[in-house]
Amino acid sequence: MKHKTENAEELKELARQIRILILKMTSKAGSGHPGGSMSATELLTALYFNTLNLDSDNLKDENRDRFLLSKGHCSPGLYAVLSKRGLFPEEELINSFRQTNSRFSGHVHRTTPGIEMSFGSLGQGLAIGSGMALSAKLDNKSFKTFVMLGDGEMQEGMIWESFMFAGFKKLNNLIAIIDRNKCQNDGYVAETLEIDPLDEKIKSFNWNVIEIDGHNFEEIFEAFEQASNSDKPFAIIANTIKGKGVSFMENDPQWHGKALDEEQLKKALKELGG
Repeated sequence: MKHKTENAEELKELARQIRILILKMTSKAGSGHPGGSMSATELLTALYFNTLNLDSDNLKDENRDRFLLSKGHCSPGLYAVLSKRGLFPEEELINSFRQTNSRFSGHVHRTTPGIEMSFGSLGQGLAIGSGMALSAKLDNKSFKTFVMLGDGEMQEGMIWESFMFAGFKKLNNLIAIIDRNKCQNDGYVAETLEIDPLDEKIKSFNWNVIEIDGHNFEEIFEAFEQASNSDKPFAIIANTIKGKGVSFMENDPQWHGKALDEEQLKKALKELGG
């Protein structure tokens, strides 16, 4: 994979640039979902610059790894990472995100370069990922399937059916990444519908589970390494902060689906050194 790096400092700088890009594109559009994109930034950066067997040259290769953004509203984070990987220009992304006839819709769509599957309605990603992982087993393919879920999304019933199915089928080529930022559209997850104890629940479906700091690259690397050698489906519970990187956005549910205005953007970019 090109651009592979295990240098945490290099990845921290990339994550900073990606957060700036997330804020610029959502503010330019006047809409979007910056908070959950920023909580997932380190996870996405580590995936695309360190882990996935995936590059612009092998997007159609049958043995490429698959990544599914089940929380598809957090498209700004994934678009920003793909742009940094060279799949499309940053300026096009900033100027056309969520615009009419743009190839960068508010929720990820498979017509965009690098996007495996369209997602809008929550709860579907792990089911689709389980199917992809099972097909790899049946066809003797070596690829792995990674699925990123929001913790609010864990309230969906289909998610738990998929945990049960994947555990029963022993799909050790399936990795679920849970962005545990503890916020969702209408407030905090614990106030809407508590999902803890997540680790115990997932383990009961015959999965291996690790809980990490989702902003710490060393812990992320270790989690992906364990996942690659797992004898069962593998879940990473990544504790993160909604709006990570901008003080007035952090851990505030209002930034789930709200863009910064011009003055707020200036303040945020100053904090990020942009």
